[in-house]
Amino acid sequence: MDTPNLDLDYVRSQFPAFSQPSLEGWAFFENAGGSYPCAPVVNRLTDFYTQTKVQPYYPYPASIKAGQAMDESYVRLAAMMGVDPDEVDFGPSTSQNTYVLAHALGAAMAPGDEVVVTNQDHEANTGVWRRLASDETVVKEWKVDPETGILDPACLESVITPRTRVVALPHCSNVIAHMNPVAEITKKIKSLNPNALVVVDGVSAAPHGFPNMVELGCDFYLFSLYKTYGPHQGIMIGRRDARAQLGNEGHYFNAAEPHKRLVPAGPDHAQVAAAAGVADYVDGLYIHHFGDTEASPVQRTAAVSRMFAEAESPLLARLLGWLAEREDVTIIGPADAGVRASTVSVVPSAKPVSDVLASLVDHRIMAGDGHFYAVRPLEAIGVDTRTGVLRLSFVHYTSAGEIEQLIAALDACL
Repeated sequence: MDTPNLDLDYVRSQFPAFSQPSLEGWAFFENAGGSYPCAPVVNRLTDFYTQTKVQPYYPYPASIKAGQAMDESYVRLAAMMGVDPDEVDFGPSTSQNTYVLAHALGAAMAPGDEVVVTNQDHEANTGVWRRLASDETVVKEWKVDPETGILDPACLESVITPRTRVVALPHCSNVIAHMNPVAEITKKIKSLNPNALVVVDGVSAAPHGFPNMVELGCDFYLFSLYKTYGPHQGIMIGRRDARAQLGNEGHYFNAAEPHKRLVPAGPDHAQVAAAAGVADYVDGLYIHHFGDTEASPVQRTAAVSRMFAEAESPLLARLLGWLAEREDVTIIGPADAGVRASTVSVVPSAKPVSDVLASLVDHRIMAGDGHFYAVRPLEAIGVDTRTGVLRLSFVHYTSAGEIEQLIAALDACL
């Protein structure tokens, strides 16, 4: 099936932010910290708070409606990614979800078990696993190339053994931005140790294309809905056979409840209900561009993800090409738009990072600076984490005009 060009006018009509007078003229380049929410999410959240803000699953109408709205999110987001509803958990954030997952796996560790982490990750998917280190549990590190910040899958052979229980890695670093070939990596890990569980942090990859769990093959995949046009929730996908190896992190009497075992504090009802708005948005995009209502949720999601990638690629190439020609700025990660996400971190040489960011505000550019909880990868490639990087991140709703606005602003501020 040919992929049509993304209808940017239609896309931007689906986001209330683009019609707000307070944001007019501002170009948003801190999407890696949190995207704009789409209208279906905003509407579902408003409806829940105004119509059904009661305890769900009781036998009166408002409570029934609340429970149905929550159940819909489990069903529809699971279908988008090729898993069953009981393989999906919602939690307050990816950091919290990963913390609970690590604790649940840690409780099931046997003496001599090993954990493999990387130094390319956001701290959420490395720090929690490193804390499992003890006299009985060994933590090993899969290191990035200090020149490029990239992980070499060939190096896995030196860190994985028959005692490896978990391998935790990012689909994409939030500062390096190289897209790791998760399907290839997972296949290699399983060939070295079929029993090793593969845990993937997809926070920085999912905004540019939702995961297909059948294709990726990993055991757990986590990302943030508030970075994929949704409510401020984290979502964790865990395969049923892998989840069966975990301890219960919920109340003891809820041990048999699949959606309660790994959510010890209970979910935010309203935000879980609003998450189905992400599926509404994807379905709306698919129908608008393809006119086909017969495709499966996985097929629709894959087609929309391809449109995202094809819309972002020329804009990313334009920005990277312009930056690569300058001598007063260093691009972090690869300069090839074909192998990275649209999250571009740079280090200016003539001015402090914070000064450049402050100057960009004068040109109505919204961006970010700092280490972004990616202290380990920045240290590995020699970046001073006290000042960090200037991060310029965009997604499919970003226009070519906004890229030119950014380039003009950078030219004036660098």
